[in-house]
Amino acid sequence: MAVHPLPQTLGELRSSNEFSEARLNTRSVKDEMRANLICRLKMKANLFPGIIGFEDSVVPQIVNAILSRQNFILLGLRGQAKSRILRSLTALLDERLPYIAGCEIRDDPYRPLCKRCRDLIAERGDATPIAYLSRDERYVEKLATPDVTVADLIGDLDPIKAARGGQDLSSELTMHYGLLPRANRGIFAINELPDLAGKIQVALFNIMQEGDVQIKGYPVRLALDVALVFSANPEDYTARGKIVTPLKDRIGSEIRTHYPESIEEGMAITAQEAWSERSASPIEVPPYVRAVVEQVAFSAREDKRVDKRSGVSQRLPISTMELVVSNAERRALIHGESLAVPRISDIYAALPGITGKLELEYEGEMRGADTVVRELIRTAVGKVYSRYFTDVDTQQIEQWFNLGGTIKFDDDQPSTAALADLRNIQGLIEKLEPLETRSSDVPPKVVAAAEFLLEGLVAHRKLSRSEERGFAAQEKAQRSKERSDLEVEFDDWQRSRRTGRGGLN
Repeated sequence: MAVHPLPQTLGELRSSNEFSEARLNTRSVKDEMRANLICRLKMKANLFPGIIGFEDSVVPQIVNAILSRQNFILLGLRGQAKSRILRSLTALLDERLPYIAGCEIRDDPYRPLCKRCRDLIAERGDATPIAYLSRDERYVEKLATPDVTVADLIGDLDPIKAARGGQDLSSELTMHYGLLPRANRGIFAINELPDLAGKIQVALFNIMQEGDVQIKGYPVRLALDVALVFSANPEDYTARGKIVTPLKDRIGSEIRTHYPESIEEGMAITAQEAWSERSASPIEVPPYVRAVVEQVAFSAREDKRVDKRSGVSQRLPISTMELVVSNAERRALIHGESLAVPRISDIYAALPGITGKLELEYEGEMRGADTVVRELIRTAVGKVYSRYFTDVDTQQIEQWFNLGGTIKFDDDQPSTAALADLRNIQGLIEKLEPLETRSSDVPPKVVAAAEFLLEGLVAHRKLSRSEERGFAAQEKAQRSKERSDLEVEFDDWQRSRRTGRGGLN
């Protein structure tokens, strides 16, 4: 099928079917997004590829806001994919949009706003050059900070432009356009809206309600065509926070985002976002390791020592998974192993990726971030362990440790050597069936599974683990064993006294 070249002048544009004046003049950006959304809904297409867990909550609310042609705000804690959702709105824009070439505010060729474009059309008519905007070029984003000025957002007088062009300062040609006018005929997103100073929020009133802006003292109102979207933390987006109430009143919909509602959703997000596939050596991440990493984030969100207002970002399990894989990769490279399999001990090695993403309450700060995180990991291991080994009898394993057995894992120890030590624990390897691990599997897989089982026993207080001794009998059980030994000695001593022989050593 022949591909027709795009119109390059205003005359060619008027005579084209795709960009006719009748078609472009009847659609605003919000109409365009609505029309494209309707098409995607009819086709049952995925509206937000890569966004997991919002299908039945956030997405329907966004769809309703777009169908209603409303500006909207996403309210949520950090790491809830707010920015990604806003950026993915460009998929609802047309593939390309014509504008007058060289225009700073991407003027509509049929309805130019700025004086420069009006003069150009008056001078060149149908020969006026036309350029095209892609979807991504029609998205403008600004992170709100207290130092943002009205000039940054709306515009200001530009004396340099006036001097170079020999224009009077009152001329429209001396305007410097801010980000909002430069987003004309597109989507303008402001992240962390309440962080804008109050007077800057007031500057948005007109564009939100009347659909125009006025730059500095120019007696000119620019009727911009912009879809406005925002994001904010719910804590700040209140009358007690930093939002100006009249601006809040002008936003059409407040849509609440949330963290993954299940471990499976969180694991899917982490698997999608984390850099786990490496070229240095083959890597196989066991499902139970993925589940523990995700459970750490879930446990942190429920822990009273972690600040709920700050939240626990989904970036925590993502960065943790990357560090876990890296530690396993490092071990495999050092020992020349053909397969890298992350272990639970690799999660402890990823502490730097966890502590930096938690805001602790006073109690947590008193305990120390490392201590809190270690306890969160142990809690996570215990919960995941219960899914696999609820009906598994581990008494034989516990008895081996209670009789004085100990075993210590070390990153400097090859998997083959670790596996040789593990085989000494009676009944251990046979209990790994729930993890779909067999004794005949490659050593890294068996070692990882065995360590998870032992860590689970530690989490359920059936064993203990220390940096010095490694895995050993649970301290209480060890003390009771020592006490029973003393009782035996005492009974022997009493018997010896009654028979008149010996004494207590």
